[in-house]
Amino acid sequence: MGRKEDNIKRATEVMHELPQIRNLCIAAHIDHGKTTLSDNLIAGAGMMSEELAGKSRVLDFDEQESARGITINAASASMVHSVEGSDFLINLIDTPGHVDFGGDVTRAMRAVDGCFILACAVEGPMPQTETVVRQALKEKVKPVLFINKVDRLINELQVTPEDMMERFKGTITKVNRLIKQFAPEEKKKEWQVSVGDGTVAFGSAYHNWGITVPFMQKTGISFKDIFEHCHNEQQRELSQKAPVHQVLLDMAVTKLPGPVEAQKYRIPNIWQGDLESPIGKAMINCDPKGDLAMMITKIWMDPHAGEVAVGRVYSGSINQGESVWAIGASKAERVQQVSMMVGGDRITVPSVVAGNIAAITGIRSAAAGVTVANDKEFIPFEAIRHYSDPVVTVAVEPKSMKDLPKFLDALRTLAKSDASLQVMTNQETGEALLAGMGELHLEITVYRLQEEQNIKVSVSPPIVVYREGVESNNKSNPFEGKSPNRHNRFYIEVEPLSQEVIKGLRDGSIGSGTIRPGDAKEVGRKFAEFGMDKDLMRKTYAINGTCVLVNDTKGIQNLHETRELIIEAFNEVCKKGPIADEPVMGTMVRLVDAKLHEDAIHRGPAQTIPAVRNAIKGAMLRARTVLMEPMQRTHISVPNDWLGQVTREVSNRRGIIEDMPADGEVTTVIGTLPVAETFGFSNDIRAASQGRAVWNSENIGFDVLPPQLFNKVVGSIRQRKGLKETPPDEAYYKD
Repeated sequence: MGRKEDNIKRATEVMHELPQIRNLCIAAHIDHGKTTLSDNLIAGAGMMSEELAGKSRVLDFDEQESARGITINAASASMVHSVEGSDFLINLIDTPGHVDFGGDVTRAMRAVDGCFILACAVEGPMPQTETVVRQALKEKVKPVLFINKVDRLINELQVTPEDMMERFKGTITKVNRLIKQFAPEEKKKEWQVSVGDGTVAFGSAYHNWGITVPFMQKTGISFKDIFEHCHNEQQRELSQKAPVHQVLLDMAVTKLPGPVEAQKYRIPNIWQGDLESPIGKAMINCDPKGDLAMMITKIWMDPHAGEVAVGRVYSGSINQGESVWAIGASKAERVQQVSMMVGGDRITVPSVVAGNIAAITGIRSAAAGVTVANDKEFIPFEAIRHYSDPVVTVAVEPKSMKDLPKFLDALRTLAKSDASLQVMTNQETGEALLAGMGELHLEITVYRLQEEQNIKVSVSPPIVVYREGVESNNKSNPFEGKSPNRHNRFYIEVEPLSQEVIKGLRDGSIGSGTIRPGDAKEVGRKFAEFGMDKDLMRKTYAINGTCVLVNDTKGIQNLHETRELIIEAFNEVCKKGPIADEPVMGTMVRLVDAKLHEDAIHRGPAQTIPAVRNAIKGAMLRARTVLMEPMQRTHISVPNDWLGQVTREVSNRRGIIEDMPADGEVTTVIGTLPVAETFGFSNDIRAASQGRAVWNSENIGFDVLPPQLFNKVVGSIRQRKGLKETPPDEAYYKD
């Protein structure tokens, strides 16, 4: 039996030893070496040849990933590692670092209990590092730090040992500051990383060596030895004395929590049900004998088996052949196959128990973020929050109408597997609008349609998705909306919400959807924490994204009977605002008065919905509707000789340069850019710096579009959507 087969056999045995399981992911900024490190860990554990590690990129088994040299999917792999005679099963999920694929990172964090934060020794923690640390800590995932590419410090930058220590200290301080900022209150101190207690490792994933203080104490290797080995080009010898897989997997086993320990504090954070119920206790205790509770974090297409759903089992076991519910589906479905993931291979097993990561086939209703359980009434896990909204759209349609059924089917799979992608289809024409995180995200999605599904498609140029909001309020001048029969009138006021409240709504800490009367008190209390009037916010009817609907009326007869219709009208306006049919954000809508016909037949959906919809849109125009455009923060590191050309490129695209820290021969340009101006940016930056600039960007929310561009942009959006070129005025909504 080969080493790989032997390891697979051991993995299927250790899976049942819950204290000996570790679920972890590697998260970092793009190009800081995550996939190379994952390969070396898998090779070290005997799951692939060590010669190929870092070159073959087992977890980048998607052709596009290999071609572009970046990770797009969060792949997973299980491996066995021995510490002091005991076997441990390590389920590793590799995640992307590119801003466009942040959604995959968020979903991967839900499945794991610990995470290696990777920081490049040369560049230090970068913007995306901050984003991934924040995502990990929000899911109560414990971090440890690996400082990668140490050899570059010594060989390329020629730093002294003292200098090197200073750099390490700076990186550790930055990461600890992030942990202090974002960790749950009770873990802020406990989860700080430090060299002394072995929660910080140093090394080179590419050259396959790594070191921690506990490993130094065990083997007698010192920092001086490491410095000399790198300096004398003896990294191969170093990798035999201190193999990176052994050092890091030891660290994972000794410093990161197992599922039994982690689920005690993670379950209350991700599940809102009764923790004292049998299923609540089973999840807290990670009980393999309890009822099944599993959360799907990823869907991928296997050419032979179809859709494969990968997720974390929190309680019970998922067994081949049994019927389970994807919560929200109309019927139970049968699990056809249960497997463990090893790089690109799926190893079939009869069942996978709580505390592990499983891959299953046969559950067609499963999608990323869906809960799978035995009981169809099971309260699903908290929705996975994404830190940024889709901001770029392309229209896609099949070139041949005979491909239409296949095309619609492929889109359904894409939407299920990538929750950051929004898909809207027109069934008659076959045109689909794909909204994603950026140009690259959509390019990869279209590539998957063309190559993997073999459907030839035509694609429109990318379109930016704007948001509508209001500049001021119409407090003393509510807008009246009349129903078509003139028997019902609704009076609406709107006002902009503060940035703090918008942030709270976006990260899900206040609530979403229709607010049940029983939850109104709690919602009022949460709004009060953001400085809003508690009594007013207790009257919240609904929350849609970052918009809030409040019923601020007193003693209106029969109003409760139209409650659902008022909410429906509010949700319609949130999807399409008054000036350009773009989504609405950051707006509070207050119903302040209403006059209703006493006969229910005269205040049905056909009367109430248009009246409320017109009242909200009219009130927004009265309070001056503004367009908000998505923004990105960009970091461009460029040699000083090309600095002028790069800053000119940023300024020409309405960019604002915020800072320009210099480090020797290289300056980093930090600034914000409207997403609308970023198309083709990568080619222009390459040209401006003769290919010497290195840059990255992250989505940072929305800013008000400058007034001088307002009419031009609104006109072009309306023209594209086939609307009249001039937007309606207040009078239009009064009729």
